[in-house]
Amino acid sequence: MSTERVWTVPNAISVARLLLVPVFAWLISAGHDLAALAVLAVAGFSDWLDGVIARRFDQGSRLGALLDPAADRLYILVTLVMLAWREVVPWWLVLAVVGRDVLLAVWLPLLARRGYGPLPVHFVGKAGTFALLYAFPLLLLARWEGAVGEAALVAGWAFAWWGVGLYWLAAVVYSRQALGLVRAGGAT
Repeated sequence: MSTERVWTVPNAISVARLLLVPVFAWLISAGHDLAALAVLAVAGFSDWLDGVIARRFDQGSRLGALLDPAADRLYILVTLVMLAWREVVPWWLVLAVVGRDVLLAVWLPLLARRGYGPLPVHFVGKAGTFALLYAFPLLLLARWEGAVGEAALVAGWAFAWWGVGLYWLAAVVYSRQALGLVRAGGAT
């Protein structure tokens, strides 16, 4: 894997996903829920696709390792804030998810000061992100009347609770890793 590559297909997909964030924000704020759902679906699929392409065609890069989780965090933040603003989800959910990211952000300067970059993504963190990225479109879909809305409400909250739980479990895993590195001293 050449970690110095910039122009790779997975990186282009991540950049395209980032460019869709303001599109999603405008759609959801304007009440275009179906189009907003489509953007979330495309973003979720592209998140999966860029990882598959990076692994299968050896196109992983240092930039991609930063872009992909940054795009995930930004989608989660913007989606949560917009859904809370629209009263689709409660504000405590925003605080629970953002609080975890703030906790982990505290570790970054401590690790950098000792010569470490961001921690590698852990499976539990990926699973939590996956669950949250499934929860949000379902919770938006739950606003629709009828059986589809009711089923989406149940599934959406199931994914949301699992996502928050896994998200915080990942915070414990990352914090333990970071604490071990900080206690060990400088990077080797």
